[in-house]
Amino acid sequence: MENGPKKWGFQGKQELRAAAATTVRGYLNMLMGNINKDDDSKAVIPLGHGDPSHFPSFKTSPAAVDAILDAVGSGKYNCYGPTVGILSARRAIADYLNRDLPCKLLEDDIYLTIGCTQAIEIVSAVLSRPGANILLPRPGFPYYEACAAYNSLEVRHFDLLPEKGWEVDLDAIENLADENTVAIVIINPGNPCGNVFSYDHLKKVAETAQKLGIMVIADEAYDNLAFGSTKYVPMRVFASIVPILTLGSISKRWIVPGWRLGWIVTSDPNGILQKSGVIDSIIGFLNISADPPTFIQAAIPQILENTKDDFFSKIICILREAADLCYNRIKEIPCIACPKKPEGSMFVMVKLNISMLEDINDDLEFCMKLAKEESVIILPGIAVGLKNWLRVTFAIESSFLEEGLIRLKAFCQRHAKKQ
Repeated sequence: MENGPKKWGFQGKQELRAAAATTVRGYLNMLMGNINKDDDSKAVIPLGHGDPSHFPSFKTSPAAVDAILDAVGSGKYNCYGPTVGILSARRAIADYLNRDLPCKLLEDDIYLTIGCTQAIEIVSAVLSRPGANILLPRPGFPYYEACAAYNSLEVRHFDLLPEKGWEVDLDAIENLADENTVAIVIINPGNPCGNVFSYDHLKKVAETAQKLGIMVIADEAYDNLAFGSTKYVPMRVFASIVPILTLGSISKRWIVPGWRLGWIVTSDPNGILQKSGVIDSIIGFLNISADPPTFIQAAIPQILENTKDDFFSKIICILREAADLCYNRIKEIPCIACPKKPEGSMFVMVKLNISMLEDINDDLEFCMKLAKEESVIILPGIAVGLKNWLRVTFAIESSFLEEGLIRLKAFCQRHAKKQ
């Protein structure tokens, strides 16, 4: 360009590109790019996603659709909403969550967000300060690592123990934490492990956090999606022990992740979050960020009130049957082991025995070749912090799940070391 500057004074931020590559979406995009587009004989089987909404068995509640139509049709919600969310929506969410609580929530304890992802962004930004660190589970949900990196918040990982049903390694937490530790993240029901923590175990987590002087961030995006022998218990029942920030949404239980309506809930009868400035910082972040669509917020009271129990029962039944099918079929594959049958969420973690495979060196290569040869997408364990493991999604139409697992078995047989 003639007469231009010798050097332009701007450039892209490389850290953002690096952070995006390590998210679930980044890995799935990479795997989809490895699909053999010349082979149209096999439909793509998505066993790596967390969004079953486009499958017929996972349609949302008719009451939810009606609520959206009513909100849009009223013409009252084409405006901007309040910073923290519409009052009626916050009050309805408090009432909904109070069904499981000894200590009752108020509407002022609820802050609406653009799905659970924005809630993660907010708490990461609010808690970051020079030298601060946060305790994250391994395996876990990598969006936490991405947000921590963006906010210069040091990550320290604690292990979930497969031999103990993916319980938290509580002894390790005390060794990891120091005076700069701000919080521990607990994901329940578990993504990616499909576990559900017991009441007693969660109480021990709360007591450990209290001892260390840190808050608990309870990621409950999959709240109430529990179908095993362990009852789902919300972390906020232990708010009298330790301050709790709960992150939730309607995305998973109502199967509407594209509606992008989530929340942060402060559970803190002792007022510690207020005194420490955390609540003011949450409101401050919301003041400089985007809001969930106003008409979605307005629909929330009707969605929560009118969705019938049989809708939830049906989804739980489908997930239970799918988890059983997934677990039983994986047991037939010699090079893959499942340490615990899933009891919640939409996923299961399985261990890959690389030594039994001839021409595959790790979980990422396994998943890349599986995508290319069988058009099956499975998330490599490295994406969630566990090398040579796999995260398999079973929230999918049963016929697709069956077909995907048949192809997975055939792939493993084809690449098995010859005896």
